Amino acid sequence: MRYSINIPNFGDFADPRTVARVAEAAERAGWDGLFVWDHVVHVKSDRKSFGDPWMLLTAAALATSRIRLGTLVTPVPRRRPQQLARQVATLDVLSGGRVIFAAGLGGPVADEYGAFGEPTDKAVLAERLDEGLGLLERFWSGDPVTHHGRHYRAEDVALLPATAQRPRPPVWIAGFWPNRRPMRRAARWDGAVPLFGPGSHGHAPAPDDVRDLAAYVRRHREGDGPFEIVVGGASPADARDVVGPLADAGATWWDERRIIGTEENERLDPVLRRIEQGPPML
Repeated sequence: MRYSINIPNFGDFADPRTVARVAEAAERAGWDGLFVWDHVVHVKSDRKSFGDPWMLLTAAALATSRIRLGTLVTPVPRRRPQQLARQVATLDVLSGGRVIFAAGLGGPVADEYGAFGEPTDKAVLAERLDEGLGLLERFWSGDPVTHHGRHYRAEDVALLPATAQRPRPPVWIAGFWPNRRPMRRAARWDGAVPLFGPGSHGHAPAPDDVRDLAAYVRRHREGDGPFEIVVGGASPADARDVVGPLADAGATWWDERRIIGTEENERLDPVLRRIEQGPPML
């Protein structure tokens, strides 16, 4: 089991210097990763300040040498694959190969897609997600890419430098369980980041739900490479009774998350207090 800290890219964490401080504290306290959200407005009526997640993670990379870094999660359908590939590769090289790339549709769709004139049909967004992921993998290789797809095109372009990790950074896929399609998508990549219903972000899942998901992914998995199942919630410092059964059920990462909509989710002090207590080691 590995352990990560999860923070939004708004509130106190819109400032890269604050995120660097969080990353440094997490590494010092023995955590294994830091993941930030990838939103542009989240709920647009809230009028909050946001930091670009890749800039925030750059600050985190410069402040650390060991922990893994990434987003949970990047909505690939609302980004240009060539720009996203460049951002991820740059961070991977800078950090010495510490990036984990987590992807999904993202949301809220009306605010983060529709407010900018982007498509909001989830079937179209799913098509763009799958096509974009395939294109990202090819761009990260550093080899010339020609692609004539339904949503994206590339004409004999090579994006250099390639990622430090070869053949590419690990790719995790997010989605709501028990929806099957996102987890079938995850089974084609390197990890699954499931949520277990609306409002579940800060709450640990039931071990039986994790066990069912793990069994489903195994049935659809091709190959025998490593595969991560990432679950999380808000935990006390000694959460072995929470994390242990989840590990037994198949989870491989515990992602420490605050409950959405609370002050603690957006403020540095409570997050730092939890970081300094250390991960809930088994």
